Parts: sequence; structure tokens; C-alpha cells
Amino acid sequence: MSEREEKRVPVLLWPFYAIWRLVAFILEITGRLIGVVLGLVLLILGLLVSLTVIGAVVGIPLMILGMLLILRGLF
Repeated sequence: MSEREEKRVPVLLWPFYAIWRLVAFILEITGRLIGVVLGLVLLILGLLVSLTVIGAVVGIPLMILGMLLILRGLF
């Protein structure tokens, strides 16, 4: 066995793990401050898009992704 054991993520939690890894990857590339600003922009964009009923399908995930970017950038 190798020295580093890989953590196995349960199948039901995999979508959350994948989103969190995507947010971490974006912050790694852009940096914390730009990540927080990008998260705020996505949050506002998601809010504006979700004002229409049809746009809520896209707007709510955008708002969640923006919030995750802000949280990841701050902590």
C-alpha cells in the first residue's frame, strides 16, 4: 500500500464533494480576493436570473455556487 491512503467519498455525497472541489480549484487559480469577488458576482447574477420563474432553474445553482465561493474564500 502507498503511504497516502485516498479517502473514499460515499456515492450519495459525491455531488457535494465535486462542487466543493470545483470551488477549491477556482480559488486555487484565482486567489482568495478574486474568488470572493467572483462569488459575489455569481450571487448577484443568480439573484437577477432567478427573478423570472424559468430562470430560477439556473439562478438558484448560480447563487449557491457564488455563496460557496464566498465561504471558501473567507475561511
